Amino acid sequence: MKADALAPEEARKIAEALARGAGAILLDYAGRAFDVDYKSVQDLVTTADRASEKYLVSEIGRRFPDHAVLAEEGSGNERAARYRWLVDPLDGTTNFAHGYPFYCVSVALEEAEPGREASAGGRGPIVAGAVYDPQRQECFSAARGAGASLNGAPIRVSGVTRLERGLLATGFPYDFRERPHESLEPFGAFMNEAQAVRRDGSAALNLCYLACGRFDAFWELKLHAWDTAAAWRIVEEAGGQLTDFVGGPFDPFHIECAGSNRHLHPALLAVLARFPRPRP
Repeated sequence: MKADALAPEEARKIAEALARGAGAILLDYAGRAFDVDYKSVQDLVTTADRASEKYLVSEIGRRFPDHAVLAEEGSGNERAARYRWLVDPLDGTTNFAHGYPFYCVSVALEEAEPGREASAGGRGPIVAGAVYDPQRQECFSAARGAGASLNGAPIRVSGVTRLERGLLATGFPYDFRERPHESLEPFGAFMNEAQAVRRDGSAALNLCYLACGRFDAFWELKLHAWDTAAAWRIVEEAGGQLTDFVGGPFDPFHIECAGSNRHLHPALLAVLARFPRPRP
């Protein structure tokens, strides 16, 4: 199939199918032995990651040979293209490796703005995205301008308006041990300001939980585009908001991600403003 125009709803269905297919591979590996390698002290990769990514990259290539693919484990085909898929074959690898059942597959489609087809960073808006949790068989998805859903049913962010009544989520970056204060100081502040804070190891799922009202706000440092691209579309189509730490436009290729149900966004940013902005 040539890189002709791809309607958002069609892209959503394709993203869902891709995420579900990769999720089935992860479930198969979860029930048997697999190898674990270390990219760094805290950053793991398993044979399940690689098998899931191989499926995603090959299936996208089969369907759309003219599309580019940006994949976490590096097997994509970055090229000048109107469309680029951003895929995380296993978000929550540490959880998966330890048998902790909180992980997912994330698949997003980005459409390049004219003249940006070869950009190394963001090329344009996210057309559609899907995040699939194979353990719970929950598929979150969204298409631009068409709303967000969970297993086909519409979802919306929560109506919580006071930070003290909000359930928040966060995560720590892989270089946490080098600069722990960048994560621990805001974490401590939000523990005092919010009803509670959770840290459970999958940014993509955390953001989808924000989209469906299970969480009320989220912040994290040093995520990657494949972690957030699909969930960004899902959160915004569900009525939520993502920005950087000072309220500027969200950029999945930047190091700051602050998300909320919109009601809590001023309070979220006010707490983050107490601390120096982190270095890349």
